[in-house]
Amino acid sequence: MSTIHSFFCPCPRGMEAALAEEFNEIAQLSAVDGGKLKVHNQVPGGVHCSGTLHDAMFMNLHSRIASRILMRMSHSGYVNENDIYDRALEQPWEEWFGVDHTIRIDITAIKSPLRSLEFTTLKIKDGICDRFRDIYNERPSVDTRTPDMRIVGFLDANNFTLYLDTSGEALFKRGWRMETGDAPLRENLAAGLLRVAGWKPGIPLFDPMCGSGTILAEAAQMVAGIPPGLHREFAFEKFHDFDHDAWQAIKGNVKLNPLPTEPTIFGSDISGDMVTMARNNLNKAGIRFDVPLKQIEAQEVKAPTATPGILLTNPPYGERIGVRGDKTLAEDELAKEFFEDFSKTLKQRFAGWSVFLFTADLTVPKMLRLKESRKTPFFNGSLECRLFRFDMVAGFNRREQAKPKEVDGN
Repeated sequence: MSTIHSFFCPCPRGMEAALAEEFNEIAQLSAVDGGKLKVHNQVPGGVHCSGTLHDAMFMNLHSRIASRILMRMSHSGYVNENDIYDRALEQPWEEWFGVDHTIRIDITAIKSPLRSLEFTTLKIKDGICDRFRDIYNERPSVDTRTPDMRIVGFLDANNFTLYLDTSGEALFKRGWRMETGDAPLRENLAAGLLRVAGWKPGIPLFDPMCGSGTILAEAAQMVAGIPPGLHREFAFEKFHDFDHDAWQAIKGNVKLNPLPTEPTIFGSDISGDMVTMARNNLNKAGIRFDVPLKQIEAQEVKAPTATPGILLTNPPYGERIGVRGDKTLAEDELAKEFFEDFSKTLKQRFAGWSVFLFTADLTVPKMLRLKESRKTPFFNGSLECRLFRFDMVAGFNRREQAKPKEVDGN
């Protein structure tokens, strides 16, 4: 447990700085228990860090933003597929898992000269299986759906890195999601958006287009102090020499927060089915306090608290739901009309609030007729998006109305 390993932790693109910040917080938690987690550098799509297996347990349990915690087995230069095979063959896989475990190989490449990733994947599999066959005269089976162990290869133009995945299922699969709408936001992306927006427990939060409730559930778990990995299993639990007692102690040391007496998290959606879905998901996520949900159109909502807070939502327009790139004029007109009405609602009823809209549609500020104070690029899978921030200052509407008079006077 005390050996220092190198880890690469992928995350949604654009969330690297948020993940590094989160890992520094997790390092403080782990250090109390003797952990040695250190954050090294951010690269597009993830964060490099180092620590013990004990730290890997902490990261898997507590990280809301990482997609996986990958432990580096090997890093070297390569020329062809035979070099890849040799690296896979050299690694002491038998120290981590046995022939009775199923495996899956995944590979990612950027500017690699190798022509076939499928063939390269096969070479990694052959290297691992041949090593087991040489030692035990048996080899692990491949299971692409629910493998015990996932081995990840990464190739760039000159170097090849092999990782053993300590997470298993991707970390955004928290284990609470029962139902989803047409295009659910991944849990780790929702958590990252909350962090980038500057939301913290205690600040009023409102999602007026909440869908199946992902943003609300992530925020509510933070309020409750429920770690995202508390109710799921991880690949490291199947490693040889897995320290079951240490893992139980790490989970046992989790201290849940007192339940809030007043609601601070609110949601609404135009669809009654979505509101029901969000409520079911909140229940499954272990939320035992009131998160008021309403069925109402977004352009009809009112601020849910007298104290201004953060409005964060992922509007279901454009790329997220429906056709791509060939929207009809009627759909465009519908979107324009919606955003005009929603803009009036924000100006008239949300003075003092910080409004964050996460969308792939870069024309949203124009449709809202608002100037964003910040726009941050992120990727939702392969889809390029922006998190637009609008600060709804008091008296906004009066200034908006003053502008045409100035124009008329010119």
